[in-house]
Amino acid sequence: MPTSSRPGRHELGQNFLYDPSVIRSVVGLVAETAGPIIEIGAGDGALTLPLQRLGRPLTGVEIDDRHAARLARRTHPSTAIVHADFLRYTVPATPHVLVGNLPFHQTTAMLRHILGAPGWTEAVLLVQWEVARRRAGVGGATLMTAQWWPWFAFGLVQRVPATAFRPRPGVDAGLMTMTRRLHPLIDHGDRKRYQDFVQRVFTGAGRGLPHIVSGAAPHLPRRQIQCTLGKLGITPTALPKSLTAEQWAGLFRSARCGPV
Repeated sequence: MPTSSRPGRHELGQNFLYDPSVIRSVVGLVAETAGPIIEIGAGDGALTLPLQRLGRPLTGVEIDDRHAARLARRTHPSTAIVHADFLRYTVPATPHVLVGNLPFHQTTAMLRHILGAPGWTEAVLLVQWEVARRRAGVGGATLMTAQWWPWFAFGLVQRVPATAFRPRPGVDAGLMTMTRRLHPLIDHGDRKRYQDFVQRVFTGAGRGLPHIVSGAAPHLPRRQIQCTLGKLGITPTALPKSLTAEQWAGLFRSARCGPV
């Protein structure tokens, strides 16, 4: 049976999760985590109501005032339903878990907001299929993934067909996870410098990675760059998108501090 029969509002990009098996998958992933839960886009409660059964503090953030009011009447007194735009919602600095079916037209903005937010330890999210693939580095990492890799690990769980939502979106979705690393690969104080370096490499011109890195870090001798790439297991013909999180971290340390 459908979990939610009320249509979402087109102007809010609402495509409500409808498939019970996908709902069970999402809740199962959240059940493997610990701590209070914040749901992004609670909607009509397709995830909120089963998440309550985990017996953990739960807050649902919903932009639509009608859905927020209706859901507040259906949830336990211990569940807080907040009428707010998540992009303007301040998450707590204390540990918590994020879960949500993100509006497709705001996915990038939502992910940037989440990645820049403190406190959360794990996130279980439904996004467009291609976005989920790119965040997880399938087929090569994107600039956004590489810029945040030292502090977060990204995982791809499964493809979710468009038929799992009402109204049906034009593309399939992907169920993905993001986990804050207990031991970051780069110190938090170096985040801006690291992200600037990654952007220079990703957008740099040149034939082959040694040439591109040389342009991004002109203070490094070409021989040192080639030596560093070799030690990190990076071939000269590699593209920026093919580097791993550990290789990016090693390349940055070399560019900032000298040979690895």
